[in-house]
Amino acid sequence: MYRKRIHSKTELKGLRAEFRQSLTPAEAFLWSHLKAKQFHDLRFTRQHSISYYIVDFYCAKLNLIIELDGEVHNNAVQAEKDQLRTNYLNSLGYTVIRFENKMVFDNLTSVFRSLEEYIS
Repeated sequence: MYRKRIHSKTELKGLRAEFRQSLTPAEAFLWSHLKAKQFHDLRFTRQHSISYYIVDFYCAKLNLIIELDGEVHNNAVQAEKDQLRTNYLNSLGYTVIRFENKMVFDNLTSVFRSLEEYIS
């Protein structure tokens, strides 16, 4: 049976690499705490593509997507696009958890607590 490939689409390889090279400060900060299985021995990837979306962080074991939202997400048009994206990813069986960039910097403990609640 042929199964459609939705992860790491070849045509997005260059864009994913570009995004990994230009992480936002919040993404870089959170990545420094997620990489190398530092958080509950879970493997996260950054700037991972699922279908034609590139998500900030992805944990395959949990089907979990973490998205960090900056100022650009604070308007009605972007909020609607974010909701459509989340609905689509949810329909594929993924859980999307969103945090504001400011929260990552100001209250990382709370971010990790939210993730731990999801895990348990």
